[in-house]
Amino acid sequence: MVSRKVAVLAFTLSFAAWALPSPAQSDSQLHINQIQVIGSHNSYHAGIAPNEMKIWLAKNPDAFKGLDYQHQPLTQQLDSGVRQIELDIYADSQGGKYAHPNGPHMVEAAGLPPDPPFDPDHVMDKPGFKVMHMQDIDYRSNCEPFTACLKEVRQWSHAHPRHIPVFILVETKEGKPRPGVQMTVPEPFTESTFDALDAEIRSVFPASELITPDDVRGHYETLNQAVLAGNWPALAHARGKVIFLMDQRPVGPIYLTGHPSLRGRVLFTNAEPGEPDAAFIERNDGPAADITALVKKGYLIRTRTDADTKEARTNDTARRDQMFATGAQILSTDYPVNEPARWPGNFVVTLPGKVAARANPVNAPAALEGKPLR
Repeated sequence: MVSRKVAVLAFTLSFAAWALPSPAQSDSQLHINQIQVIGSHNSYHAGIAPNEMKIWLAKNPDAFKGLDYQHQPLTQQLDSGVRQIELDIYADSQGGKYAHPNGPHMVEAAGLPPDPPFDPDHVMDKPGFKVMHMQDIDYRSNCEPFTACLKEVRQWSHAHPRHIPVFILVETKEGKPRPGVQMTVPEPFTESTFDALDAEIRSVFPASELITPDDVRGHYETLNQAVLAGNWPALAHARGKVIFLMDQRPVGPIYLTGHPSLRGRVLFTNAEPGEPDAAFIERNDGPAADITALVKKGYLIRTRTDADTKEARTNDTARRDQMFATGAQILSTDYPVNEPARWPGNFVVTLPGKVAARANPVNAPAALEGKPLR
């Protein structure tokens, strides 16, 4: 009787192994818009220094709440399963524009001890894009400058050659400060600025390690046509590569100048559905039904599961769970698996099984929906 049970169990297990697609089969059947990954919001964010924090808590405690989070270095985030990072960049074509923020002067004026130097190696004196949240106020980063962040990702990628593709969301920071606010005025993003941005990215990542709009467009006239036709690369082709996405929609037309449908460009713009350059779309606040409809059409969607520490402080998981169910491919959070919130409940955002990715629950082939991917 025991031997028969063992035989039945062995048959059951072998049948299950036969019935489930192998990783190679999954990779060939799934396209990169048919997966779901966790991303970190403002992935570089090292937090505000202790004594500057005291000043902001005294001056504007409500505003500070939204800044009260920080992330581990990019390598540790990627090790934990994060597959989308976000880098906010400021143009600094001459160098030195952001080398002397107001924060340390505020600390000195308040009679507080100085915080640790934010730029001991004088990286900020050199030309090139800089990574930070808010100049003069929230400017400490766990990687600096932009190219150093990219090199860290590339080093991790080479150490994990078959990884799920890493999405790198780039937010361009510009615009004049509000009247009466003493802050450094950022450089505007022009066509030449964007040429320099593409050049910095290509100086770190060769074409063989990138998935660009040209790769998705293929023989179609527009990127939008290619996406609606399901022309995203298969996961098998995308493993080990990175994909750059643009956060700010208003600068999209500048980036597109001379590059219709993003020909020759590195980043996918945050486009309106139906526009020639439409492939990637942000829907950070939903609505859920809109996200699901766009996912089913073939677009790549980024949304947020939490924001400004609000959900984390009360362990409110409603928004998180709703965004998971939409099928949005990129779920951005301030609290990925290795960085749960410190408030009661320890709010955290992770895929079932704490895997790096899963087959999309909305648009993956039926036999693969929700299947964990590594």
